[in-house]
Amino acid sequence: MRIHITMQCTECKSKNYITFKSKTNTTGRVELKKYCKKCRKHTPHKEAK
Repeated sequence: MRIHITMQCTECKSKNYITFKSKTNTTGRVELKKYCKKCRKHTPHKEAK
């Protein structure tokens, strides 16, 4: 089962990206390095609630 998740910047706390994740394969929170428009650089983005 795949669900929608929202990715949030760890530095400025803005919610920038929406993506999918598999609940069965990935039980923990997802963290990816993505480009933040507000910070104007690549920052770690974590899965928001």
